[in-house]
Amino acid sequence: MNNQDKIIAIIAHITIVGWVIAMVMNAQRRSDFAGFYIRQCLGLHAIAAIGGFIPFIRMFIGVLVLVFLIISLVGAINNQKSSTPFLGNHFQDWFKAL
Repeated sequence: MNNQDKIIAIIAHITIVGWVIAMVMNAQRRSDFAGFYIRQCLGLHAIAAIGGFIPFIRMFIGVLVLVFLIISLVGAINNQKSSTPFLGNHFQDWFKAL
């Protein structure tokens, strides 16, 4: 893993626009490390989007996703593949085509 893989992984955490940019950047390199975080962030962004439609738990889901994004970002900065609690392994399986 080199510095560019780490940068792509970090960019994936910055909103859905950052995720799209990371996807485009990773399409040229196909880094396993960056791909790991692209799949993690896609899952977290999807949960945030879906949770936005549920009125009574919207705030809870938003805070939970934010905490998980921070945990994931810290893992990317430290060059470690840290899976999102509870659903991270599922994200890797569900989005393995990315």
